[in-house]
Amino acid sequence: QVQLVESGGGLVQPGGSLRLSCAASGTSLSFYPMAWYRQAPGKQRELVARITSYGSTNYADSVKGRFTISRDNAENTAFLQMNSLKPEDTAVYYCKSRVGIQDYWGQGTQVTVSS
Repeated sequence: QVQLVESGGGLVQPGGSLRLSCAASGTSLSFYPMAWYRQAPGKQRELVARITSYGSTNYADSVKGRFTISRDNAENTAFLQMNSLKPEDTAVYYCKSRVGIQDYWGQGTQVTVSS
C-alpha cells in the first residue's frame, strides 16, 4: 500500500517562499510520475506541477517561473519549492503519484498567503 505524506505548509506573507515535501512509503516511486495539485475553497482541484520518473517537468501557467518541482528518488520524496507567493496561491496542496492504473493521494497541507 502506497502512502504519501505532505509537509511544509503554513502561513506566509505575499512574496515569501515555502518548500513542500511529499514523502512516500510502501513502495519505491522512482519509476512513477509524481505531481502536486491544489484546491482552494470553492474551487476545483487543479494540477500545479508534475515530474516524470526521469525528471521532465511541466507547470500550470499560473505558477511558471515561481514554483519548482523536484524529486529525490533515493529518499522517495518529491518537493515543491514555491517562491514569490501570492494570495491566490492559498489552497490545500496535495501530492499524487500514479502507480500503474492506481492514483495515490496524500492528505494535503494548507498553504495560506496573507499579510
